[in-house]
Amino acid sequence: MAGELHSRRYIVRGRVQGVGFRYFAQRAAIEAGVDGWVRNRADGTVEAHAQGSFDSLSRFAGRLWIGPRFAEVRGVDESESAPEACDGFRVRS
Repeated sequence: MAGELHSRRYIVRGRVQGVGFRYFAQRAAIEAGVDGWVRNRADGTVEAHAQGSFDSLSRFAGRLWIGPRFAEVRGVDESESAPEACDGFRVRS
């Protein structure tokens, strides 16, 4: 079903902190039509949780692989996650 809600967790590896990646991810999520959040992790990766249709999550994941101008994405690990109560897409600290 196209309108069915799916939840995914993404861990983005590479040069992804200090390059505006979280705000890039927020814009990408809004454009793709997904809700959720994004945050930096202590190990230098960026974690995102997103919820939406299968197609919108695919668009969002594709943008994560690209990243902002000064990022160097070396990998995006994607897994299913439990749904969360989300209203929009937020940057977490």
